[in-house]
Amino acid sequence: MRFGKAAVMGMLALMLSPSASAGDEPPSQPPALPAHVTSARMSAPDAPGNAGSWMSHGRSYDEQRYSPLTQINDRTVGRLGLAWYDDLATYRGVQATPLVIDGIIYNASAFNIVTAYDGRTGRKLWTHDPQVERQWARLACCGPSTRGIAAWKGRIYIAALDGRLIALDAKTGKPVWTVQTFDRAYPYSITGAPRVFDGKVVIGHGGADYGVRGFVSAFDAETGRRLWKFYTVPGNPADGPDGEASDSAMKIARPTWHGQWWKYGGGGTAWDSFAYDPRLNLVYIGTGNGSPLSWHFRSEGKGDNLFLCSIVAVDADSGAYKWHYQMVPEEDWDFTCTQPMMLADLRIGGKSRQVIMQAPKNGFFYVLDRRTGALISAEKFVSGNWASHVDPKTGRPVLYPGVHLTTTPQRITPSLLAAHSWHPWSFSPKTGLVYFPAMEQSIVYARQRDADFRFVPFRNNAGYDYAGATPENAALRRKLQAEADAMEKGYLLAWDPVKQREAWRVPYSLPGSGGTLATAGNLVFQGTIEKTFAAYRADDGRKLWEMPVDNVAIGGPVTYEIDGVQYVAVNVGWGGSIVAGLSKIPGGFRVSPARLLVFRLDASGVALPPLPPPTALPRPPFLRASEEEVRLGAQLYGETCARCHGENARGGLKDLRYMTSETHAQFLDIVLKGTRAAQGMAGFSDVLSKAQAEAIHAFLIARGNEDWQDDAARK
Repeated sequence: MRFGKAAVMGMLALMLSPSASAGDEPPSQPPALPAHVTSARMSAPDAPGNAGSWMSHGRSYDEQRYSPLTQINDRTVGRLGLAWYDDLATYRGVQATPLVIDGIIYNASAFNIVTAYDGRTGRKLWTHDPQVERQWARLACCGPSTRGIAAWKGRIYIAALDGRLIALDAKTGKPVWTVQTFDRAYPYSITGAPRVFDGKVVIGHGGADYGVRGFVSAFDAETGRRLWKFYTVPGNPADGPDGEASDSAMKIARPTWHGQWWKYGGGGTAWDSFAYDPRLNLVYIGTGNGSPLSWHFRSEGKGDNLFLCSIVAVDADSGAYKWHYQMVPEEDWDFTCTQPMMLADLRIGGKSRQVIMQAPKNGFFYVLDRRTGALISAEKFVSGNWASHVDPKTGRPVLYPGVHLTTTPQRITPSLLAAHSWHPWSFSPKTGLVYFPAMEQSIVYARQRDADFRFVPFRNNAGYDYAGATPENAALRRKLQAEADAMEKGYLLAWDPVKQREAWRVPYSLPGSGGTLATAGNLVFQGTIEKTFAAYRADDGRKLWEMPVDNVAIGGPVTYEIDGVQYVAVNVGWGGSIVAGLSKIPGGFRVSPARLLVFRLDASGVALPPLPPPTALPRPPFLRASEEEVRLGAQLYGETCARCHGENARGGLKDLRYMTSETHAQFLDIVLKGTRAAQGMAGFSDVLSKAQAEAIHAFLIARGNEDWQDDAARK
């Protein structure tokens, strides 16, 4: 950790005095406990005693990620400097939005390690490591990251990767209670941030790719007692009702499924986004893709498959179903609708409308009535070739002919890599614009032949053909993939949700930039794929300030105020996006260790250490495997490895095409025995045989030999 001279001179311990009463107080009254978040405070986030804090994942219940602070504004932001930082001791992706409550930062790193800091100086107050077993990293899409934590009445809540919901004493960091939220016999995981809505901790789970049935649970924030459970897809009809809050909803969902989907889990996991309207007493759930991903194998190519890729509204107290809106009926393309949701009151057609907004993977920006779920409008924010438009009368997408997957490869835009993924977005009431990272990416899809599909629990059971089952299909895949690689684009997009059109954009060299923060100072902050942290004018997109940070800040920035001084904080740590073009960057895409960075006006004297020197690109071994073995390895890689290491072995957490000779020699031990589990690479001996691991190794050697000559020349 490093401190500026002014910070060192001003370092003082925070006075944390517990109170006997945990009841709500008026919004302006000083806090009685550290992390003393209450219903009263969350109902008035801009009140004088609250405006300087960031008390929830999206700052307020509406998830707008907008701050009323103005000391850092479009006239002063050029004076921004680094006040202090902390190394997070990992190269893994760090996706968390920090919380800042009454001058204390609570931050989460990989494997759910949480640290509390003095927000002025960076002095560590405590750290809690929940000791998540490293094997859970392979059950979480894109690595062992977390998108955040929650706070309520003196406690910090961790939703751990392995399913534990842990309440910590905010003063000491010591556990108060722990509950297990899912059955560990199934490949669930948690990467999303928990939310506390009026004393109820709400959390969902991931794992649809590996074969689970999605659900969301609410727990009493004081005791950890489970209050309700809502399943997002139906189970085996022969088992009868679940006896849960979702029973009435399953009567609606069950007729939209066919075959024996329950054997594969069904999916629909709510792995990230929630919102809450205290006036309507509704919790909004964003749901994910099916299990398997292929509609053909999941549901015999029949039915809408509710509630996949939907927003579902439930009663906050009971979890009872209220309404739903499905963005992607007949889901076949991994178009999750777990992306951030946002509440706002907008004037549309001359009337004030209570709306919920979402810009999910599929490339459409949706505005719904949040009381009823009725569609108000939906328009494309990126180009796409899966649906022409959304029918305003039915609310259904109008699919292009032939877009459902067959055994013949086709290029689909957007892809499962997402037009907009989990990366946080923000809204400015001053400009009326929503700000988020948009991506234009294609992917080559084909489903497996019926004879080739095998469901294996704890493996990515897409039902997709990743290699090309015939030489003709393999050649077509290569041609289409070259087209997909050439079209990659990424930009910061400012979108008008009333007019449903783009206001402005800031283009970047590649997709993969991070979440955004909007402030009343007419600013939008974002971490960029160019490894900078930048500030733009919120009204016109003009860049006003930028600082190289040697990494990508992919999570959500926050701003806070202590003793009249405004700060901006963000985690930098690359991960959670798959970008094929990274392999073309001269010198390679190198990053620093993940860090928490904190900025303020006129800060000076603190500098980040230089990047370590680059290593030479190792020459891959010569390929000695047969074409049949390489093709098998490609399929197994797609099912087992691609979610972390990138489609076609490019753009993931680590480029496996260019392993060192030592790594090649240790490959089977790493993959099967988990000899690098401490670094997050768990063993796969329970789902892969030695022969299958050798086939994956052969595929990676083949990929390295295909690309090494061109990539080495660029380096």
